[in-house]
Parts: sequence; C-alpha cells; structure tokens
Amino acid sequence: MADSGTSIRAVALVCSLKPSPAESSSALIVEHVFETLRAHDVHCDVVRCVDYNIAPGTDADMGDSDQWPQIREKLLAADILLVSTPTWVGHASSVAQRVLERLDAELSNNDDQGRPAMFGKVAIVAAVGNEDGAHKIAADMFQALNDIGYTIPAQGSTYWNGPAMNSTDYKDLDEVPEATASTNAMVARNAAHLARVLRQSQYPPVE
Repeated sequence: MADSGTSIRAVALVCSLKPSPAESSSALIVEHVFETLRAHDVHCDVVRCVDYNIAPGTDADMGDSDQWPQIREKLLAADILLVSTPTWVGHASSVAQRVLERLDAELSNNDDQGRPAMFGKVAIVAAVGNEDGAHKIAADMFQALNDIGYTIPAQGSTYWNGPAMNSTDYKDLDEVPEATASTNAMVARNAAHLARVLRQSQYPPVE
C-alpha cells in the first residue's frame, strides 16, 4: 500500500563501469529497490552515469562537453538519491568516486535560508560484487553524502556479495536471496518514510 501524502521523487545514479545497454548488476539491484519505492508512490528515475560525460572536477559545471549539469538538475529535483555501485578491489567504482567529487560543489550551493541545497534530501546506497567490501563502501559513501547534506535513513544500505573468487554476479542469480530481497524493500520503505518526514519538517535555517 502506498504511503499517504504528496508523491515524492527518487533518482538512482548507477555507477557501473558498463555503458548501456549492457546488463549490469548495479542497475538490477536499483530496479529491485525501486519496486518497493514505486509501491509507496515514489516516482523513480535511473541514470547510468557512464553513459554521460562527467568531467573530473569539483564544480557544478566544468564547461565544454560536461554533462554533469543534466544529472545535477535531476538530483536537485529529487527527494531521494540512490547510489548503486559495483565492488572493485574492495572499493566503490571510480564512477561512484567521481559522482561524490562532483557533488562536493553542493556544499557552497545554499537555499534562501542559508541551508546547503541537499539538506532535506535522503540518500541510500546499494553495492554488489563477488568480493568483500560492501560495508566499507556504504561507510565511505554515507560519510561523504552526509557531509554534502543528505540525510541517511535507518539501515539505509543494501548489498549482495557472491562467494569469494567466484564469477557469479547479482544479475546471474536465478533468485535473489531472501535476506537481500527483504533488505532492498526495507531500505526503500525507510527512505520513502524519511523523505516525507523531511518534506513536512525541514531542517532549521542557518542563523
């Protein structure tokens, strides 16, 4: 059953190294989280970051052919951000790191009451891979996203790790394990709930 209240928006930044239309475990877990978000009256949008030219840097617009400004507009319009990344050598992908570097510009982007622009927005994280590292990825991502101004819900991350030194990916599973499926749904429910709470009661203005 959908939550009561105004419909909210979510955008997922899929930080796979694979451009569309290649299959991506990072994209698939986003769809699984979005299934619950949509059931809670959340409009969902997906951006596969590697399909865009995201220039290196820490400004909102790096000029020339930089396409980050197109993505940034989606982030500013959204109530929920989901960052989904594969695990490579125990860390988030290089694409995810570049996303964080570009989001750094929002620290100096304030609203009319002096609050950073991302105050009042919710961030959640998904990580997939056939090696360990998901907890470290969530910790690193949450620290950065919270610094930028996002609010993290209770148990706001989901992940799937395959057996060590194995070639099976999340997208290859015949069925998502119950623990991961239930966590996907819980993360979505908690994010939708928190986004509505913050929509109704924003953080105080900067004095």
